[in-house]
Amino acid sequence: MSGLRERWRLKAMRAIQEHALDLFDERGFDSVTIEEIAAAAEVSPSTVYRIFGTKEGIVVTDIEFDAMSPEALAAIFDPADPVGSLVQAVRAYETPREERQAGKGPWRRVRYFFATPSVRMAVCATLDQAGRRITPLIAETGKVNETQARVIANALAFGYFAALEQWYLNGGDQPIAAYVEDGLRPLRDVLGTSS
Repeated sequence: MSGLRERWRLKAMRAIQEHALDLFDERGFDSVTIEEIAAAAEVSPSTVYRIFGTKEGIVVTDIEFDAMSPEALAAIFDPADPVGSLVQAVRAYETPREERQAGKGPWRRVRYFFATPSVRMAVCATLDQAGRRITPLIAETGKVNETQARVIANALAFGYFAALEQWYLNGGDQPIAAYVEDGLRPLRDVLGTSS
């Protein structure tokens, strides 16, 4: 039953997020209410609040990453090459240029990260959580202590955000992975994982 419940939850999350983005694109982030999002997604407002908490939460939630178990995260994250792992994940998640230009795909949410201050703050909180999720994986290598692992994890998470912002500022017409790889190259050099 929990498998069925989880599949329903993920389906509802995707529907809520897509309907919310449609409304935000149409009327602007600040002009849309949770009640309107719920009605468009055919769920109750309490469901939206329970799943996402806030409108900002709807935008910043990365459904696939946030739902990933620690074991699944460990399977795709190579602590010996954290930058390479991130670049590989971004490449796998990359939307074709035509879809990006049409405002489709997982990167559709990105413009709100940088255009809406409250969303930007929520993104920073989720990046902090992502850093906390990967810190133990980096520390497990035994090559760095816990403080160093935390610094590496946060450099990776917030470095990704900086690369994403540069991609956005440059018009978003090139692959995001190229920006992430180029932007995080200095971190790769520091870690000695240059390819």
